[in-house]
Amino acid sequence: MIEELEILAASLKGKTIQNISASFIGGAADTLSRMMPLMGQLGVDVWWDVIKRNDSFCQVARKINNALHGRKENITPVNFELFQEITRENVEEMDMYGDILFIHGLQPVGLIQKKHKLNKKWIWGCHIDISQPIEEAWNILKPYIVQYDAAVFPAPAFSCKLPIKQFQIPPSIDPLSDRNKELPDEVIADVLEKYGIPRDKPVITQVSYFDYLRNPLGVIEAFELVRKNFNCRLVFVGGAAGDDPGSGKVLAEVRERAGNNPDIHVVLVPPNSDIEINALQWGSTIILQKSLGSGFGMTVSEALWKAKPVVASPVGGIPLQVKNRLTGFLAHGVEDTALAINQLLSNPDYAKRLGNNGREHVKYNFLITRHLRDYLTLFLTLDHNDTLINMMNVDVKHS
Repeated sequence: MIEELEILAASLKGKTIQNISASFIGGAADTLSRMMPLMGQLGVDVWWDVIKRNDSFCQVARKINNALHGRKENITPVNFELFQEITRENVEEMDMYGDILFIHGLQPVGLIQKKHKLNKKWIWGCHIDISQPIEEAWNILKPYIVQYDAAVFPAPAFSCKLPIKQFQIPPSIDPLSDRNKELPDEVIADVLEKYGIPRDKPVITQVSYFDYLRNPLGVIEAFELVRKNFNCRLVFVGGAAGDDPGSGKVLAEVRERAGNNPDIHVVLVPPNSDIEINALQWGSTIILQKSLGSGFGMTVSEALWKAKPVVASPVGGIPLQVKNRLTGFLAHGVEDTALAINQLLSNPDYAKRLGNNGREHVKYNFLITRHLRDYLTLFLTLDHNDTLINMMNVDVKHS
């Protein structure tokens, strides 16, 4: 694999790859922070910049994001104008110097407006499901998206009909990162003790941002059904979404719903708490990801890599990771989720077998080496098309 990556990287010599995202943390930034050093080590001239934004812009972007997932949002003309205004400022002020510009996510999508002034190749990386968007949100984004040379989706189900090339590149995990490496049991025990989580009974954990799409209140309902049959604990692990000022409201609702139940633990971790999240996953019996709508949901692959049985919703990219009753359970609704948890808790051997299957599935499909190969191949594909066109033009002139 390393030899193959070196060959691909050598073919990009002389090309500058510029990545642009909304932030240096969360979402696409998690992938870039792992990929950039490896690309650099392979000799690729790769860079990473972020756009300028403010809280109001982030709130509008969150509305659009939710609407692209199919959730009804009140996107007003004032919201639309604000989105366009901040986008125009970034277009005017940002230095776009790469030979290939890889624009990640929703917030910087409008940078494509500078395409007519720059002889570059433009790629838009979409990390969410836009297959059934609310029309008003789609009308905001589509005029930008159709100008790109190519779009990248994590799964075919995320995409929609577009007049540009589309590529499927699922995300990945880095097995040597702080978030995924194996940890000594004493480290796991210390983290659980720090957050007041005893290991006296099975621990069911969900790792996610605190937002409505992750359905935290539905998780509590499912847990309460499970508690009728099994004595266990529920742990929410996560932080406020960096681009969602409303996360605090969701967190408050979760805490209120949990009440004084000593077996429901709400763990709010700061950014860059990878070791702690890792330890909490290793210390869990079952991992949940009960999203109403999802991006690819890489916390699922993280859990599977740790050989933990997963119960998750069949949304977004989750069905590519969880093969029902083979690497985990795909569950619809609260009662179905509770039933799946009950099955796993009543049959530990079956739960262990699902966890081991899940680790093998991630090993062959969702590790960073595969992801890196896909990115390098994408860049070469766009560049190679130009090379062929230039060769054809030369042949025509000579003839």
